[in-house]
Amino acid sequence: MLLLNGDAAATFLGFELVRLHAMLNDLPAALLIVAVAFEALHVFTKREGFRYASFWTLMAGAIGAAVAVLSGLQAEASIEHGTAIHELMERHETLAFITLGVFAVLAGWRLLRERKMGMLERRVALIVALVGAGVLYTTGKLGGEMVFQHAAGISTDVMEHEIQNRGAGHEHEGAEAGVAPAAMPDSTVDAPAAEPDTVSDHVDPPGAPPHTH
Repeated sequence: MLLLNGDAAATFLGFELVRLHAMLNDLPAALLIVAVAFEALHVFTKREGFRYASFWTLMAGAIGAAVAVLSGLQAEASIEHGTAIHELMERHETLAFITLGVFAVLAGWRLLRERKMGMLERRVALIVALVGAGVLYTTGKLGGEMVFQHAAGISTDVMEHEIQNRGAGHEHEGAEAGVAPAAMPDSTVDAPAAEPDTVSDHVDPPGAPPHTH
C-alpha cells in the first residue's frame, strides 16, 4: 500500500475534495434551474404536471445545493491559493450561501403552502425563484473564473510542470503540424525519350504494303 507523508496526503486530499465539489455542483444547479422553468410554465399554462415537476425538482435541487456548499467549504480549506483566488473564493462562497438560502426558503415555503397557494402567491414565489436563479448563475460564473482563469485547485508543482510542457511544444501528424508534404516529381519536366529499339522481332503478315517501323 502506498503511504503518503503529511504534505503529500494534504495535497491529495485537496485534489479529491476539489473534484468532489466540482462533481456535486452540476446536478443541483441543473435541478434548480429546471425547477424554476417548470414553475414558470405552470404559472403561465396552469397545467398541474408542471407544478408537480417543479415541486420535486426544487426539493431535490435544494438538498443537493446544501451538499455542494458543504463540499465547497471543505475544498476551500485544503487547496493552494493566492490573493486573487482568495477574493474570488470569498465572493463565490457568499453567493453560494445566498443561493442556498433563497432556494431553501423557497423549498420550505412550497412544502408548507404548495396546495394552498393562490395564483398571486405563486407568482411571488416565482419571482423569488428567478432571483435565486440569477444568483446561482453568478455563483457558477465565479467558480468557473477561479478554475479556468486562476487554476484554483491545481497545485503549484502541477502548474509549473504544465508550463514547461507547453513551452516545449508538440507536433501533430501530417499537414496539421505545418509539415511540408514530400516533394512530388515535376510534371513539367519532359521524360527522357525512349531509346529506339535496335532489334525488332516484329514480322509483318504476308501481303502487307511496304512501310517503316
